[in-house]
Amino acid sequence: MREMTTAFLSALCILSGLSYPVVSCAQDYPASVVELVARTRAQVTTMGMTEFKSAFDRGALGLIVDVREPSEFAQGHIPGAINIPRGQIEIRIWSHVGYPDRTDLGRRITLYCRSGTRSVLSAKSLQDLGFHNVVAADILLDEWAKAGNPLVKE
Repeated sequence: MREMTTAFLSALCILSGLSYPVVSCAQDYPASVVELVARTRAQVTTMGMTEFKSAFDRGALGLIVDVREPSEFAQGHIPGAINIPRGQIEIRIWSHVGYPDRTDLGRRITLYCRSGTRSVLSAKSLQDLGFHNVVAADILLDEWAKAGNPLVKE
């Protein structure tokens, strides 16, 4: 049975890589996690590397939020990004959108992480809170850097 499950997950990773190239299946996640991320990705707005780079160059990403952990952020992040880890997004986003006086639930918020998974899950959380202009960058941060795009290290 374990061999069938492993084969199924491998096939799912290959297939998901065809339609969602950022899905990282290198780690051994249970099928339920892979399915949750795929379902969530279908419920949020995403952008790939080309669209992200174009919006970055035009200054059209709005509030850029890196949802990785602080130690990851310090190792290199996209210029202009703030760091709010995925586990704190629902609590810490408010000070960046004018709460309590002028809360702007329509403010453009672009989320990214290392592989696109945490940004997709964070985007769904913000949508559930009423934000309606949230985009998850479905990019590989390593590919961003390899293409010569800027990263800030602290």
